[in-house]
Amino acid sequence: MFNKSKLLAGVLLSVGASVALADTVQRSEANNGNLLMEDVPPIPAEIVESLNRFQNVRSAGFSDWTKDSTGVYISTRFGDVSQIHRVDKPGGARHQITFYKEPIGGVSRQPGGSNVIFTRDAGGSEFTQIFMLNPEKGTTAMLTDGESRNGAMLWDRQGRRVAFQSTQRNGAANDVWLMDPEDPSGAKMVLESPDGTWWGPAEFSASGSKVLVSNYVSIADSRVHLLDLDTEDMVLLAGGTGTTSANFPVGFDEDDAGFWFVTDQDSEFRQLAWQAMEEGAAAEIVTADIPWDVRSGTISHDRSRIAFATNENGMSRLYLLDTKTREYKTVDNIPVGLIFGLQFSPNDTKLAMTLNTAKTPSDTFVLQIGTDPLTYGGLTRWTHSEVGGLDTSKFRSPTLVSFPTFDKVGGEDRQIPAWVYKPQGKGPFPVVVSIHGGPEGQSRPSFSSTYQMWMEKLGVAVVVPNVRGSSGYGKSYLALDNGFKREGSVRDIGALLDWIATQPDLDADRVAVFGGSYGGYMVLASSVHYSDKLKAAVDIVGISNFVTFLENTQDYRRDLRRVEYGDERDPAMRAHLEKISPLNNVEKIKIPMLIVQGENDPRVPVTESKQVVAALREQGETVWYMNALNEGHGYRKKENRDVYQQATVMFLKEHLIGGE
Repeated sequence: MFNKSKLLAGVLLSVGASVALADTVQRSEANNGNLLMEDVPPIPAEIVESLNRFQNVRSAGFSDWTKDSTGVYISTRFGDVSQIHRVDKPGGARHQITFYKEPIGGVSRQPGGSNVIFTRDAGGSEFTQIFMLNPEKGTTAMLTDGESRNGAMLWDRQGRRVAFQSTQRNGAANDVWLMDPEDPSGAKMVLESPDGTWWGPAEFSASGSKVLVSNYVSIADSRVHLLDLDTEDMVLLAGGTGTTSANFPVGFDEDDAGFWFVTDQDSEFRQLAWQAMEEGAAAEIVTADIPWDVRSGTISHDRSRIAFATNENGMSRLYLLDTKTREYKTVDNIPVGLIFGLQFSPNDTKLAMTLNTAKTPSDTFVLQIGTDPLTYGGLTRWTHSEVGGLDTSKFRSPTLVSFPTFDKVGGEDRQIPAWVYKPQGKGPFPVVVSIHGGPEGQSRPSFSSTYQMWMEKLGVAVVVPNVRGSSGYGKSYLALDNGFKREGSVRDIGALLDWIATQPDLDADRVAVFGGSYGGYMVLASSVHYSDKLKAAVDIVGISNFVTFLENTQDYRRDLRRVEYGDERDPAMRAHLEKISPLNNVEKIKIPMLIVQGENDPRVPVTESKQVVAALREQGETVWYMNALNEGHGYRKKENRDVYQQATVMFLKEHLIGGE
């Protein structure tokens, strides 16, 4: 185990207590002093120029419909951050309607009206405020207090009131509030969170007197409640009793007599279901014959049909469902890729969505809908996002593989799925193992200019595993890394390194690990256990010590993370978390590392990076460190993201490609 006195010395060094360190660390800054860099060499002009086209890829995700169903609002970037634009026809011009230095978050147009509400934070802090925009006048007003964290905005069907989630009461609780946007000073709390879990509104009833409320405890435990706004009484409808299950509301049915929701009750996978609107009623599973997760769904305004998307081995499939007959069918003219943001037009004649494929960035598409709930027409692409002049037809598509790991299922080696991207040529190629965050995330074959850039400019293969604990493969697989089983996911990376050694076109002597957030923890932990098999590591906003992380993450999310990682207040769990934390095993890390952080990160505080940087330097390891003072959990501003990507390529070129 790591010597605690050395750790203390390292932390002191990180805050400038050592003159010697100040003399040896080479510091520089960029972007008007907002991006601080330590021991990052100057980035050569040829790297900046070489990556320019890859760094000018854009996307145009669907946000909402215009009032008359003829146009759409999208989120896209023409400057440094994404803003709201309006598009009036397929392939039409993008009319920018917000102009901020910070990116826009959620967007929702007023039913029956033209006003738009949206969220925006400052510097990546995630303390988002709700604003209302009059797109005709171009005027904007902030509706919330400017201090708390607000989100999950939901209009009632008449467009008169907005329900939202807010931490306004005490900065920690996730309560549900209600306000008239024309008189935001009269906002009132209608649901006081009884615990540290997340509560948020999902849909209003037709009359506006009741709201479906979602309560998220963990990825495996979520509940649906019915809140009566007149009496403020609340009834539990799904989840929370007996066995743990995940339940996510889709919407009320036609008569408000029941509701549609997605649930994994009595199943490995999440299925679409209907249930009567009364406490103790049983769920009627509708999609039991689909052996994959239903990941998203939306109900039409007339309640006659539901559009839902499944995640089938990482790829999306779109379905339409007749709410009266319960029949459903696949929409077969959707490109193979990922589907997000489903929403029917106000007149229910069209279905908008964001589509992303391995060779095209996220763009807005619209499906024509027939009069019968199961009929549909053509799919039209509304936006054609710029790809920096790149020929995306030459982009390399990934291959789905699986590799055996350390434990068994039914007497056979457990198989871990992974996506493998390979550059042109025969190899053997150096390898970057890219590990997703979450930990409940899932790596899917989406468009990635970063992976394509690495393949073309560095000649590396990219292996993207879905280690145990990943979503998309059933709730048993999801739970395999919980609590005391945390390092099982790290052992999966060890098994992947063994598998790489068996592949003749992959170079097992030149492997780097890369990941952000929980993926950053995985990078650090992999570096602890497998430094003898690795050449370099890139840790982005990663957890270095679970105890300090849980003690310092923002109040409103601490209990949510305790469910996943374990409660550090329990002595046995605290001892376990200390034992497995990379910071307490840092003497085992023997490879160069690039660490990237945002100063305002509310999730993984900046101290998580600073303490591991100091500890690594104290023992003489090579560490490049970047900290953006105007960012939070990841870099959202293009000027910062560009420098970080350039530094990553330079780091991998020096320590992976050139390292021996």
